Amino acid sequence: MKAPLKLQNLKGNRGARKLRTRVGRGEGSGHGKTSGRGGKGQTARNGGGVRPGFEGGQMPLYRRLPKVGFTSRKSVRGANDFNVINLDSLQKLNDGTVVDATMLREMGYAKRASKKRGVKILSGKGEFSKKLTFKVNAISETARQKIESLGGSVELLSA
Repeated sequence: MKAPLKLQNLKGNRGARKLRTRVGRGEGSGHGKTSGRGGKGQTARNGGGVRPGFEGGQMPLYRRLPKVGFTSRKSVRGANDFNVINLDSLQKLNDGTVVDATMLREMGYAKRASKKRGVKILSGKGEFSKKLTFKVNAISETARQKIESLGGSVELLSA
């Protein structure tokens, strides 16, 4: 019969509590003499060893390779952080509808639309045949051509 489950009867599973290896406690322990550090030299010393990437005094790889500069895309082209929506997904809207960030958010297209993230309209691959008014932060040139050829208009907002 098992002992009842009480605080004084609790103990870990068999093998769960393993004693740490005590090195340098005689040859009979299996970890005596050099204490598992091998022979003599730099790695046998306390605090010894070499840093990662050390190649024994040879010129290391990170110093042999040429260094290439870095120019942030953000500093060159701006943040360019938009909610991207394709024209073909707005095909179900009625003619004359004003498309802006709040309307797209309500429809579930611009989920991440915030003051920081604007809306960008792309032409996409599908068909588009609606006369809509767009008030967005950015638009591709082909999308603008499609909208204006159908009699729609585009108003760019400041980002």
